[in-house]
Amino acid sequence: MTTARETAPSTAAGPSSDAAGGAGTALTPTPSGTTTRRRPRSAGWLAVLPLIVFVAVVFGLPAFAIVTKAFKTAPGAPGGVHWTTGNISQSVHGAYLTALWGSVKLSALTAAIGVLLGLPLAHAVVTSRFRALREAVLAASGVLANFGGVPLAFAFVATLGNSGELTRALHLGDHGWSLYSFTGLSVVYLYFLVPLMVLTITPALEGLRTQWREAAQNNGATTRQYWLHVALPILTPSLLGGFVLLFGSAFAAYATAAAIVGSSVPLITLQIANALSGNVLAGQGNVALALSLDMIVIAGVVMALYLPLQRRSARWLH
Repeated sequence: MTTARETAPSTAAGPSSDAAGGAGTALTPTPSGTTTRRRPRSAGWLAVLPLIVFVAVVFGLPAFAIVTKAFKTAPGAPGGVHWTTGNISQSVHGAYLTALWGSVKLSALTAAIGVLLGLPLAHAVVTSRFRALREAVLAASGVLANFGGVPLAFAFVATLGNSGELTRALHLGDHGWSLYSFTGLSVVYLYFLVPLMVLTITPALEGLRTQWREAAQNNGATTRQYWLHVALPILTPSLLGGFVLLFGSAFAAYATAAAIVGSSVPLITLQIANALSGNVLAGQGNVALALSLDMIVIAGVVMALYLPLQRRSARWLH
């Protein structure tokens, strides 16, 4: 009888508890005997629906147009519009292949130098005792990382051009310096790639725990051994991620290179612009889309190599 009286109220309370949960909310029992409310999944999908629509319109439609038109002939071509692989084949031969290889070399070189220069600078900022200096450097890096295009080109032309202030003051022209060359363009790119690397690697440096350094020192490790055997292996995925980001930023840059070197340095972005505008040959719009598809493929391969390393780094730094 006692058991019946004790269990009856809990049984009767069941329907009222379900009713209190609402028609769209379910109660899920847990091993501890309590219940948790589950929110309907439809609300979560509705929240991200605007983002999905935005991505589909801004990225999906242009990507679809690139993929489809890269494999079609131009409207004025003999025989009309039809499917073909001629655009892709043309994009990896001759001057287009030279420009593609030039962009890869420029992007890889400047990204590697940006990583080598940005890491010690970011480490100096993270370990600085002056908070105002750290905030000033990070704020300046945020501005410089987004400073490019024609204004940046004009600043370098006025400073390091053939008649620039530093060029004349230091007589750089007598030593073979030229801003309008592969080397000069690399220096210009580093102006915004190094600050970008500082912003990218600073969170990873902040994730290095002081206990790891103390444990290494207690075991007799020097500062060099700590960086070689502890810090750098942990930071390697983040460094590679920074390299990928810098590579992509340099690989896609157009306005700065167009304003400084024009056609003197072969780059894939300049070739795409020439093909679209018809500066060299008319009716090369679909070839330009094929060149864009080549860029997408290269960026996709680089990202595919980066993502597994980033997941491995997250296990240590988070």
